[in-house]
Amino acid sequence: MLAALLLCTLGTPIANESGDSPAGDSSGEEEEEEVMVTYDLLSVNQVWDFIIGATARHHKEFEEEFQNAVKYHFLDNYRFPSLPADCPNSNFTMEACLERLAEGLSTYLVLFKHVESEYPNGSIVLEVRPQSVKLINLIKGKMRNPKQVALLTLDQEEQLLRDIYNPSPFHRKMTAHSILRQLHNFLLDGRVEIRRRERRRRPGKVIAPSYNFLQR
Repeated sequence: MLAALLLCTLGTPIANESGDSPAGDSSGEEEEEEVMVTYDLLSVNQVWDFIIGATARHHKEFEEEFQNAVKYHFLDNYRFPSLPADCPNSNFTMEACLERLAEGLSTYLVLFKHVESEYPNGSIVLEVRPQSVKLINLIKGKMRNPKQVALLTLDQEEQLLRDIYNPSPFHRKMTAHSILRQLHNFLLDGRVEIRRRERRRRPGKVIAPSYNFLQR
């Protein structure tokens, strides 16, 4: 006690024995700022969860429609050149990856017309279309030069739909299913690549998405 009184007299602060942080400690503010920065990342935006969640239902809907008469992996036979390419693992900057994702999603919006022609009452496209537009805008909002995103002209859209058309009703349905399947994979791969590049920019913890639809 005498030692403590002596220290106070000399102007020396007494240590907080309870271990509490002293007043003015900024650790809480830093943690809050880190969370705000993390949630500003494109890869953790919930619009990804919504679209990936909706397209993940496609596998089940396909099996219910064909009752094992056609296996899901049969859709591998319906890949076509006009399907948007994924963002590669390397040799692509964040800007180039964002541009490819925005252009790819815009192409899928056109391909939805084929899906709708085969399945007019399909719920997946109905749900995914407006969210895809929202995601495109979010992606362009992260770009330094969003005007670089090249959209298909009306003539190109019509040519794309003509290219994938087939007189066989079965093949048209398979093409529609392939579009939904490839969209799901395109989004999964795209989100992974965006998250990888965000980690390079901001080392540290990146919150994982709330959904885990990793089925292919």
